[in-house]
This record gives sequence, C-alpha cells and structure tokens, in this order.
Amino acid sequence: MQPQPAVPESPEDATGGPSGVVASAGATETSEEVPAEGWTALPETVRERIAELAAAAVGKLPVADVPRQLRPVAKFAPAKRAKLGGTALLTALGESSQFRVAVTEWLRDHRKDALDPNAPDSVAAAAAAVLLGEAGAAGRVRLVAKNAEETALRAERDAALARNQRLETELAQLREELREAKEIAGSARGERDAEVEKLLKRLREQGVQLRQAKDAVAEAHARLESGGAESAEEIKALKAQLDRERQRVATERARAEKAVTDAEIARQSAREARQADEVRLGLLLDTIEGAVGGLRRELSVSARGQRPADMVRGATSGLGAGGKIQDVTALDRHLALPNVHLIVDGYNVTKTGYPELALSDQRDRLIHQLSALAARTSAEVTVVFDGAGVLSVPAAVPRGVRVLFSERGVLADDVIRSLVAAEPPGRPMVVASTDRAVADSVRGKGAHPVPSAVLVSRLSRV
Repeated sequence: MQPQPAVPESPEDATGGPSGVVASAGATETSEEVPAEGWTALPETVRERIAELAAAAVGKLPVADVPRQLRPVAKFAPAKRAKLGGTALLTALGESSQFRVAVTEWLRDHRKDALDPNAPDSVAAAAAAVLLGEAGAAGRVRLVAKNAEETALRAERDAALARNQRLETELAQLREELREAKEIAGSARGERDAEVEKLLKRLREQGVQLRQAKDAVAEAHARLESGGAESAEEIKALKAQLDRERQRVATERARAEKAVTDAEIARQSAREARQADEVRLGLLLDTIEGAVGGLRRELSVSARGQRPADMVRGATSGLGAGGKIQDVTALDRHLALPNVHLIVDGYNVTKTGYPELALSDQRDRLIHQLSALAARTSAEVTVVFDGAGVLSVPAAVPRGVRVLFSERGVLADDVIRSLVAAEPPGRPMVVASTDRAVADSVRGKGAHPVPSAVLVSRLSRV
C-alpha cells in the first residue's frame, strides 16, 4: 500500500496565509488538506484521476490562477496534459491552495459529478474527497490502496496457479512422450535383435555348407588318388564351388557384422534420446519445484518445527549431557555438530577479550566476529547483552547472529537460562560464559559451558 498523506493542523500556502482560507470567491474552509509532498504519494489510480481532472481544468482557467511552472503544461494538447504533466499538476495542487481552489471551482461549475465523494467508483470518490479536503479523504485513499493491493495479489495468485497448471500439463505430456519414445526404442531393439539372429542363423548354415564342401573336396582328392585323371575336372569344379562358398560366407559375415554395428548404434541413439528426455523432465521438475516454492512463500506455508526424532526420550547425542568444554579443539568439535546452538554471554566475553574498548565498540567487535564464526560453522548463534544503561542498540546486525538485550530489571544471565530452557531436549547447545552460576545452571539442562577465554581464542582465528 502507498504511504498515506498526513493531515496537518494549519499548513501555510505559497502566499504565507492559512491554506484553509482562500481569497477566491466561493471558497470554503476545508476540514482536511493533503501536504504538498503527499499528493505525489497517493495511490497511482487516485493520482491519475486527479491529474486528469486538473488537466481538464488548467486549460480553461485564467492565467492568474495557474502557477508559473504549470503555464507550459496548460499549452499542451488536452490529451497530453495528464500524461506528460501529471506530476507537475499534482505538485502544483499540493503547493498552491489558490490553484487547487480554482480547479475545484471549475470542476464544480463544469463537471460537478467529478466532485461527488460518494460516487460508486471508489477511485473517483477518493479523488473527489482529496480535492474537497474532506475529513474522510485519508480513509478513502487507504481503501483504494488496499483494493489495488488485493487485486494485484489475486492476479499474482491466479497467474501462479495457471502457471502451475500449465507446467503440470507439460509434465504429463513429456511423460507420455517419454513412454512413447521408450516403446519405439524397445520395438527398434526387438527388430534389430531379430535381424541379427536371422543373419547369425544364415551364417551358421553357411558354415555347415562350407564344412560339407571341404568334406567333398577331401572325398574328391581321395577319388583322384584312386581314380586317376578322370576326377581332375570334378576336383576343379569343387574347388571353384568352394571359393564361391567362401566368398558368399565372407559377404554374409560382413552383413552380419554391419547389422550388429547398426543395432549398437540404434541402442546408443535410444539411450541418448532417453537421457535427453530425462534431462528435459528434470528441468521441468526443477521449474515446478520453483513454482511450488514460490507458492509456499506467497501463502506462508512452512514445514519447520520440532522433528519427531527431536522428541524421542531415553537417548542422547552421545556427547555426555552438560560436559564442560576446556579448549578450542573441543569447542570446534561441538560447533561442528548438526543444528548446534551457540549462546554467548556478551559482556562477559568482551570484558575477557578486549576490556579496554568502549561498550558499544565491544558489542560491534563481538557481533562481527560471531557472524564470521556462524558463516564457517553453520551454527545458530545468539548473543545476549545486559540491557541496563544501553542508550542505543544497533539498527542492523550482521547476517547469522541473533542479538538480544535484557529488559529493564532482567539480568542477561536469566535470559541465557531461559534460552537454554526453551530448546528441545537433545539439541546440542554451547554456552560461552565465565560466570560459574550460569555455567552450573545451564549444564544441568544439557548445555555445554565453555569459558569466555576459549571462545575469545577461537574468535581470534576467524
């Protein structure tokens, strides 16, 4: 929603007199007036409506009633005044009560319907109320801004839902295409395998024929040795037949090898097509996850909370409840635990590490060092300072550090104990403080106390 204009009690116009009293005839005292800087901060639809009305009036007003900076705008074509001089018109309406009254009087004489604050159109009603300076103008402007915001949110929601529906349809289509591609690839593999099997069968048959031919040649040689010269011609014919069979077998073998190669190429093509489809499907799923994440953020849907494993009784993390941390190595080991929470007694640590600094400088230095530590360890970090005597708190803190100040009459030690007590049983916690009372109390609740000097030593290495 756009910022709403304030309603001052007695603003002064450009001539130095009260803006509620105007020298023009027929002017009346307004009950509420928009400051000059507030006219350009009105909702866009209200600004456009007021600029349109002022543009219609400025070309008809006497030159004396038009501010000097608006006189070039008055020379524009009527259709261009509101578009090109809208900001100047709104600024002049806010700065010059004489011009504002002149515009209002012209509208009252020539477009009386434009000054109806009870018009059915909320934008027209708000513009009329602002021009007339009615007491309910601010409320009408807020209503217009609220309606515009709600309309924009509904449009964004509808667009997100439509986009999600479209992506789901595309996903279903891609799945169907992937299924068809798999069926085609399977059919192609089956046909190739059948052709290869057929060629191998023919190759085996040719091998049998080759063996038979060899046997015939051997038989012919035997007959030649026993029968003499009459078998020479038959042996020659058999050798020629053997050569032909060998050539045919070589040809069939080449065809079989080519078929095997073609089948392998087909399998590779099918695998590549399947991989491409899987990549497209993965990209579509990533898009859908992004859309769902956007809907979760827009609808403020959160799945965070205590997990079932955090509520199991009778088991610990295996580190020993409330064990004291004596050195930096042990501290690093504890900070590496999943979901660990580091709670720091602020002034106790700063006065151990750098007591010579002013308190504000101590806080700033500790907070920045803890931010760097949080970035390296992924630990949740909370630092608690005693709020007594603190004149100003930092407006912004580095990322990853929660900074708390105890309220008046509450000790920082008690805030630390409350933080430890608020955590679910089983979550690893490390409390940095040299205060023995704090260390003993948090150890009893499962936290691991660490002396401030150990933490200061660890922070010096960040």
